[in-house]
Formats: sequence, C-alpha cells, structure tokens
Amino acid sequence: MTKQLLTNARVVLPHGVFNNTAVLIENGVITSIDPVNTTGATVIDLKGALLMPGLVDLHCDALEKEVEPRPGVHFPVNFACAQADKRNAAAGVTTIYHSLSFANHELGVRNNTFAAELARAVHAWQQYALVDNRVHARYEVTDETAVNVLTDLLVHGDAHLISFMDHTPGQGQFKSVEAYRNYLGKTYKKSDEEFDAILAQKMQAAQGATARMEALAAVAKAHGVSIASHDDDSPEKVDIVHSLGAVISEFPINLETAQAAKAKGLATLFGAPNILRGKSQSGSMRALDAVINGVADCLCGDYSPAALLPAALALPALGGISISDAVALVTLNPARAAGLNDRGQIAVGKRADLIAVAHPDNLPQVERVWVAGKPVFSAQFANLNHSTAAQHHSEHSLV
Repeated sequence: MTKQLLTNARVVLPHGVFNNTAVLIENGVITSIDPVNTTGATVIDLKGALLMPGLVDLHCDALEKEVEPRPGVHFPVNFACAQADKRNAAAGVTTIYHSLSFANHELGVRNNTFAAELARAVHAWQQYALVDNRVHARYEVTDETAVNVLTDLLVHGDAHLISFMDHTPGQGQFKSVEAYRNYLGKTYKKSDEEFDAILAQKMQAAQGATARMEALAAVAKAHGVSIASHDDDSPEKVDIVHSLGAVISEFPINLETAQAAKAKGLATLFGAPNILRGKSQSGSMRALDAVINGVADCLCGDYSPAALLPAALALPALGGISISDAVALVTLNPARAAGLNDRGQIAVGKRADLIAVAHPDNLPQVERVWVAGKPVFSAQFANLNHSTAAQHHSEHSLV
C-alpha cells in the first residue's frame, strides 16, 4: 500500500489527544492530518482506537535471553533475531536498540566474540525484519579486551549506540561486594573462588578504563553514534561522562544524579518495568519518582519490551502528566536522544511508524503496527469496545 488513510482514530499529537481524526500515509511518510484530498487512498477504519507513534526503545537486553534462554543453552542467532523482531512488533516497538553487553568477565552471550557475532546478526536480519532493529553496544569499562572489537563494529555500522557501564562493586548498580557476588552466583553459577578471581581482575583493569572510554568515544563521535552512560550514581560521574560526549544517562540511581544529568543536557532514561512494578530491581530510585520530579526524559524496555506501552499510558494517572507527555517518553524523546529526527511523533513529513492501541480489560495492548507505512502486525481482541476505553483519555476536536 503506497497511500493509506487511517480514520476514526484518537490520535496522540504533541499537544493533545484528538478524537475522530484521520492520518494520511503516502510512501511510508505521514503527509496529512485530517486531509481534505484522500483520492486513491485505501481507507482503514480504526474504530476509535488510540493512534500513537511507534515506540522507540533505546535499551532492551531481551535479545540476549532469546539467544541464551538458560545458562549455557544457545539458540542460532538468526532464530533469536527473528523471535525478538516479532516480539517487538507485537509490543509496538518500531525502533529497537538491542542492548548487547561486551563484558568478557561475565561469560555467556556477554563475552566479546559472541556479542559481536550477535551484533552482526542483528544487522544481517534487518533485510527480513518487521521493525527497525539496531544495536546498543554496552561496554563494561573494566574489560581490557573489547576496544578493538567495538571499534570494528562502530566503524562498519554494526553498532548504533554505545554506552559505558561499570559494574565494579561499591558504586553504580552494585552497591556492595555482596550484591555483586549474589548476581554472579545466581546468573552464572559462580563459586566464591571464581568470584574472587573475577573481582580481582576487574579491580586491576579499572586502572586503564578512562583511556579506553576516551578512545571509544572518539570513534563513536567520528561515526555519528550517540554515547550513553549507565547507572550514573553522582553528579561527579555525570561530569565525567558529559566530558566524553555522552548525551544519555541511563538509569541514574538517585534524584541528585538525575538532576545533574538534566542540568548538563543529557537525556535521562529509566526502565518501564520499574513503572509497572513500582520499584527498581536493584534498589535504585523509582522511575515514577523521576517522572513526578520532572527528571525523566525516556523510558526503555530494559528486559521487557512489552512493558513500554502499558507503563507509558499508566503515567497520566500515576504521575499527573498529560497523555502526550507520557507518550513522548517512549517515542519522541528517545528518538531525539539517539539522533533519529525522522520519527517519534505524528506530524507531517515524519516516517509513518505508527501503532493503534486497544484496551482489553483496560490494559493497553497493540492492535496494529505500521513501520515506514508498511503494516507489520495486527491482532483482534474478543469482546473489545473502543468507546469504553476512550473514556479514560482526554477528548478534543482537531481544529
């Protein structure tokens, strides 16, 4: 279909939600909102569904679980990419940054050779993909062996976002040695002796971390790749990563750090599962508190892409923000943070990445998905009444 008219929708625009509104798509681009001339367009009646931009997820490591669903159990990488692609389409994620960790000390799919293979597999699968699949390379800064691997991925366009993370105990996500020990024990079944060896190696390698980060940051900037920092825990840490060119602060662990990131112009990113669960899995600040305090710019799927949509649409009630502002947390804001200025909002001239949302049992669920105007997913929910769901949203008329 080169020309489609989506009618009878409640359309989420940057300045409000507008009922009984139509959107015209031509050759993958939004060309008009409530158009006068619709000659030759295929009409799709959305029957009152909520129409919003496709979700942009800057950080989701669910692909790692598709490859390695259990420790030491691996599926073929193309199979994993195909499954993740379909899951993201069904979740309404039209642009996904698969977070792949380059952290040789952590084994599994997080060893550098395997992670690089998976990054290239994401790129190779894209010719068959339903959604726009990209790679977010997460560099564990105490890994001395990953710089050449990551440089190669950046230079050849196989990494589209890079983040610096430091899981050394005593800061960031792991606030104590015991917390890190428990993580390795549960995730990778490491004995105390193996843990002690990993910790000693990590502490020694930390000495050259700054030089390695500077080198990778220079390569990323030279190739137009955005830089993020992971688990920032102090304003001082924000200053350091800002000096390296970071534009995104992922999961700042407390309010003071999130405020410092905002002050430096970094986009702050929090986990959507944190919103749905009401707390952080690692004891850091609640994402909802970040929203309430005005220091949250973006939400990500983290480990559950399906959490993005219901988390965002719960925020008007939970956080007292508008639907448009809530939707921007999972669409426009992350797109801008990654330098993707062609998507993230329903506006003339923007790429037609769109999702129609139903509310069975008052739970936001994806009903239809378009990626660059191409229909890639549809679902029918039994006993669905869009008019009931509409009562939960602001009602406007487009003028």
